[in-house]
Amino acid sequence: MRDEVAHGLKLMDDVKIGEILLPGDDDTQDRREKQVRAKFWPKLKRVAAHIPFSRDLVAAYYCAMDPRTPTRVRGVLLAALAYFILPLDFLPDVFAVVGFTDDMAVFAAALRMIQGHIADRHYDAADKALAADAQTETPTA
Repeated sequence: MRDEVAHGLKLMDDVKIGEILLPGDDDTQDRREKQVRAKFWPKLKRVAAHIPFSRDLVAAYYCAMDPRTPTRVRGVLLAALAYFILPLDFLPDVFAVVGFTDDMAVFAAALRMIQGHIADRHYDAADKALAADAQTETPTA
């Protein structure tokens, strides 16, 4: 993943990852949360087999939805998750792993910014969600 992320960061030289990851004000966070809640699981189900960071992504989702998560951390994660679900991004996701290098770069930057806030409980929830049968109902926060 490290090489892919480095490649993604190199490709995104013209895009300011820091701007993408701005936590935003309360209204921005509320808007992002609604977008992420509506679109995260459908997108993940479509692409999970193609991305090597699914577990971390789902744990980040649960951390962002956790009321115990500090507001700034929540904002950064919602920004990264919103970038992941956007229909338009720097590299189209239809190109399998290569198409997700920009998503990986943004997500890796977000993880560095909020280091230590994704707890074991978030990874436990991610593991349960990923282990669930693909035919079951969409997991909730």
